[in-house]
Amino acid sequence: MQPSGILETALYVTDVEAAAQFYGGLLGLEVILRAGDESVFFRCGSGVLILFNANKLKDRPKGGLPIPSHGATGPGHVCFSATRDEIASWKSHLEVHGVAIESEFDWPNGAHSLYFRDPSGNSIEFAEPKLWNLQ
Repeated sequence: MQPSGILETALYVTDVEAAAQFYGGLLGLEVILRAGDESVFFRCGSGVLILFNANKLKDRPKGGLPIPSHGATGPGHVCFSATRDEIASWKSHLEVHGVAIESEFDWPNGAHSLYFRDPSGNSIEFAEPKLWNLQ
């Protein structure tokens, strides 16, 4: 047996409002659920990107839904799929909005990647699907 795909990905942020503006406003992801300053859920293709307030997870009261505790420390990483032309457009869009490009390069297999940071310091990447032979 093998999973058929990734349904959701979570990043942990220090400011849910700033993150919501970054991912929803700047990156254009559709908000599908918001829980105050604790979390925000975005549709991304056939999956969901969840942003959790890292500090609120620690203070979560016991009870409620039977979800095991989870979280991470330090910067996380997520990579969005994009064509080479889309990556060039994203680079221009990000620069116009004052987002510093951390790195941009071609992998040995010819795939192109662009890296930058969200307001909480998470590493965000746009890469061509051929990076993982997914074309």
